[in-house]
Parts: sequence; structure tokens; C-alpha cells
Amino acid sequence: MSTAAPTASAGRAFAGVTTLFFAWGFITSLIDPLVAAVKSIFQLSNVEAQLSTFAFFIAYGLVSIPAASLIARVGAVRAVLIGLGVMVAGCLVILAGGNAGAYEGVLAGLFLIASGVTLLQVAANPLAAALGSPERSHFRLVLAQAFNSAGTVLGPLVGARLLLRGLDKAAGADALGRIGSSFLLIAGLIALLGVFVWAMRRAIAASVAGQVMAAGSAIEHLRGALASPIALAGAAAIFLYVGAEVSIGSQMALFLHDAAIWGVPLEQAGYYVSLYWFGAMIGRFVGSGLLLRVSAGRVLAGAATGAATLALIVFLVGGPASGYAALAIGLFNSVMFPTIFTLTLQRAGASEEAVSGLLCTAIIGGAFVPLAVGALADANGHAASFIAPALCYAAIAAFGWGMRRTTAATGAVRGGH
Repeated sequence: MSTAAPTASAGRAFAGVTTLFFAWGFITSLIDPLVAAVKSIFQLSNVEAQLSTFAFFIAYGLVSIPAASLIARVGAVRAVLIGLGVMVAGCLVILAGGNAGAYEGVLAGLFLIASGVTLLQVAANPLAAALGSPERSHFRLVLAQAFNSAGTVLGPLVGARLLLRGLDKAAGADALGRIGSSFLLIAGLIALLGVFVWAMRRAIAASVAGQVMAAGSAIEHLRGALASPIALAGAAAIFLYVGAEVSIGSQMALFLHDAAIWGVPLEQAGYYVSLYWFGAMIGRFVGSGLLLRVSAGRVLAGAATGAATLALIVFLVGGPASGYAALAIGLFNSVMFPTIFTLTLQRAGASEEAVSGLLCTAIIGGAFVPLAVGALADANGHAASFIAPALCYAAIAAFGWGMRRTTAATGAVRGGH
């Protein structure tokens, strides 16, 4: 596939795509304070509270491949608008579930929101990588992920204020009403984003013209992705990374609220969660420059090793010091997802759309790893549960180390389309 020279249209398209990255980062990070909120409101165990993350991230496993087919049939712009519409519907379901006092309604709404986010991710990740020269695809995707991180920093701050403020004193009905009204506000913001994307539709469509695979070919191309050892290894790395990142973020408020760690009020602990995501944002801006000078495999291996070391410190040391170590993991998380993603896209030797769908399916790790971490926290305490993310990061470091010696699959980045 030849890549056109950068144009003003491509620049506007990239601006639109990075806005989507910001939006789904903001919404995804709201799950962190929501886990703490529903645990208190519905009197749940850690595992039961983590069903919120399960309901959200299981959508990636169920929706990613159908999303690739939908994008092939209707195009990236229409697929993004459909995804935003599904997200609005999910917010309204959460509003209804909150008003009814039904945790199941909250879970159903989270699944719908995540289904819409999945559509956005399957469309936007390869777009960000493709809008420019191939050798700078790591840089562009990390830069776009930096704006995603800006959303994840803002999300916990807003979520702590809306969902955790006065939670210990609020009656159950008041707390549930606050959840519903918060997601009604979010529905309005998503609708505004849809208007913005619609206004940008011509710039985005012009930038991706001729880059979408033939309708109905997603399953055929997926077979090629499943036949690629590198694609499968990349999917495993994404599974472990998202699982580790989400399990730490979603447990962070409860972890810092624990008397054995910092013992701070739950709302204050919720604000501190933003520091975890702030580290990822700073790391992505720095990492986007670092990747222009150092190979992506080396950067990935180093970042994963740093994260594994900090998680082990939490596991082995515990106490107040472990709170700082846990928050610092966000800095090392920063470059992992985009470098795993682009390394796999370049080296898999299969259609980029199909590999992107496979990698987004692997985000399902955010559904399963947090359940394991929640079970460990129930049995042995929050600090002990960090052994699971430590093992995930160790495996990712091995993947990054192995990718140092591989080369991009010539002419296979987008399967010839």
C-alpha cells in the first residue's frame, strides 16, 4: 500500500481521530470510580464490583470482529457515528438502571457503551497509524494515545466528584440517582461529539479513501490474522496489558482507601486515581519522541520491565510506600498499548483491518484479569493482588524483547487493500 503525502485534509482527519481517542479514554476511566461506587451502594465484594469492568470489557471480545465487518461495509465515518449512537443508548440504560436500583441495568448499560467504544477503537487505531508515513506510525499512534490519556486523567477527577462525593453519607437512592444523572450528562457530551464527527466527515473520508477492505471480507482476512504467530502473540500481549492496566486502575481507589495503605476517604482516593492516568499521559508524550530514536521493541521491553518491578514492590513491601509505587505504574503503562499494536500491525503479515479487529478483541483481557485480581484482593488483601499484574507485565517484556529482531512484513500492512 502506498501512503499519500501529508495534506491539510489528513491533518484535519487526524485531529478528528485524536478527539475520539480522548472521548473513549474519558469514558473508560469512569469505570474506576464507578467500581468503588457500586461496591459501596450495592454492598458488593471486590469480585462482584469488578463485574462492572467485566461487563465493559467483555464487549471487546464479542463486538470487535463484527465491528471490523461493519466498518468494511459502511465505512469508517458511518461506523464511528453508529458507535457514538450506541454509547448514548448505553448511558440511557444506566440512567434507567440507576433509577430502578438495579445493578444489572448498570451492567447492561456499560456493555452497550463498551460496544460503541469498540467500534471507535477498531476504526480509529489503524486510522491514526495510517495517516502519514509508515515509519512514523508508532509516533502518530502514541501521540493519539497521549490525548486518550488526557481523557483518562480527566475521567477519574470528574467521576470522583460525581460518583464518590459524600458516598459514605448519601442514601442509596441518592447515590443511584447521582450515577444516572452523571451518565445522562455524558450522553449529551457524546451526542455533541457525534455532531463534531459529522462535521469532519469529509476530511476523514478523503483521508481513508481506498483504504477500506471489501465488504464481507472481514472473516476471510481474519483467517490470515489467526494464522500469523506474531498476530497471536500481539493479541496475547494486548490481553495481558489491558488486563493489568484495568485491574490496577479499577482497584486503585479501594487500594488507597485501605487502612493498610493510605487510609484516605474514598472520594479523595478517587481523585488520586487520576495521578495513575496522568503518568500514562506524560509517558505517552515523552514516549512519542523517544520512539523516533529508539526501536519500539526496546521501548516496550523497558517499559514493561519497569511496570513489573513496581508491581512487585507493591506485592512485597505493602504499606504507604506501595501506594506511590502503584501510582507510578501508570508512567510505564504509557507506551505499551500503542507499541504492541503497531509492532503487531507491521509484522503480522496479514490484513491490517483483520489484525486490528483481533487486537481489539484481545482487549477482553480487561474483563478477566480484574476478576482474578479482585479474587486475590478478597482473599489476601489489595497489595497481594498486584502479583497478577506483575506477571502480566513480565510476559509483555518478553514480547517486546522478541520483537526487537523481527522486521515489518513487506507490503502486508493492509493486506494489499
